[in-house]
Amino acid sequence: MIAAREVSELLQQLIRNSCVNDGTPGSGGEVRSVDTLDAYLGVVGERREPHPGRVSVLYRIPGSGNAPTLMLMGHTDVVPVNRDGWSVDPFAGERRDGFVWGRGAIDMLNQTAAMAAVFKRFASGEHRYPGDLVFLAVADEEAGGKLGARWLVEDHWAWVSTDYLLTEIGTPALAGRRGMGIPVTVAEKGPQWRRLHTRGAPGHGSQPYATANALVPMAAAVAALGANPPGAHITEEWRRFVEGWDPPGDLAGDLLDPDRVDAAIERLAFDDIGLARWVHACTHMTVSPNTLHSGVKANVVADRADAEIDVRSLPGQDETDVHDHFRKAIGPAFDEIEYEVVEATKANGSAPAGPLWEALTSAISEVAPGRHLVPAMIPVGTDARFFRRRGTVAYGVGLFDDRMGFGDFLRMFHGHDERVSEVSLGMTADLYLRTVQRLGEHI
Repeated sequence: MIAAREVSELLQQLIRNSCVNDGTPGSGGEVRSVDTLDAYLGVVGERREPHPGRVSVLYRIPGSGNAPTLMLMGHTDVVPVNRDGWSVDPFAGERRDGFVWGRGAIDMLNQTAAMAAVFKRFASGEHRYPGDLVFLAVADEEAGGKLGARWLVEDHWAWVSTDYLLTEIGTPALAGRRGMGIPVTVAEKGPQWRRLHTRGAPGHGSQPYATANALVPMAAAVAALGANPPGAHITEEWRRFVEGWDPPGDLAGDLLDPDRVDAAIERLAFDDIGLARWVHACTHMTVSPNTLHSGVKANVVADRADAEIDVRSLPGQDETDVHDHFRKAIGPAFDEIEYEVVEATKANGSAPAGPLWEALTSAISEVAPGRHLVPAMIPVGTDARFFRRRGTVAYGVGLFDDRMGFGDFLRMFHGHDERVSEVSLGMTADLYLRTVQRLGEHI
């Protein structure tokens, strides 16, 4: 087993490196955490740096035969914080009550630290894997991977190619009639981001009569999107998750019925808003208008307005489905708005079957006896989607103790007081170690 304290101390340092990615090329500074990983592993990894400071690093242990390549991949960047909402310094890496607190504690520096600890055991020769074992720590995951995994897969595939991949996200267990189920990310929704633009003519704000104010039609369009959300759609990926979870009572039937799932979500929200949001996102194409910019000052009629819309599509949905929804929700005014496609990635996934799935199943039985795997689709995007396009089998998984529930965990993602228990860090590292070992035996 790997000592939880060792993983905790590495996590604390990664948090303190404050690799905050605000979406601009000059943010992130992931080179700080690459230096930390080099020092921890005692080797200098191979680096790629598409922009100053935006460094991804790869460590490789060559295999002795023709066995498949297995990659452990974590990202080192984190999202910005609003310090006013935190009860601790979000970048102090504080240890309190058996938890490590800080931005990135669950997204996903916890898993990155656990992966590094596991890789170190194989690098030292303590354990062996018959194929190439790779640890990749990437930059820019929190801004779509254009300076990280996406760039590496699209422009440097020979450097990062792999047959199997373990990455994010890992979540706490869910209680069902079969016992405690460990969700394993096998699929994810597709980012379908859009921008809307309207144009007008400037004028004095004191005389708005008969002016062309660009903000007015944009505000109406955004309001229409909010007032007309997409309806429920039950996919095979969601059905597989619910059947694996097997929730108590009549909940399973409600969650699989498009006519009843919205009412079930409302009931869930009374006790667990985090779980309710997850269920909603996994059963609907989501449309979330999140930014709105217009004008230059209060007394000038706005001659331009721009809105950014976060759209996530379900498996089987594509650009046409998104476009059709916008046209239907906004109505005739849609033809007067400039519609820009920013991202158009379809949902993708890996089948929960084969050697890596079997290795995970064996590892869970050893590390967490009595628990079982539940193949899950997640509503958020990860770097795994770029690898799956190349044929890589990619899963996201972790282990957590019972002090954190599934919904509690989800509410901390990109939220306040992010934290992970030290016990969970040790459990996750142990799971990864056993999985690599069992995969080596299965192939």
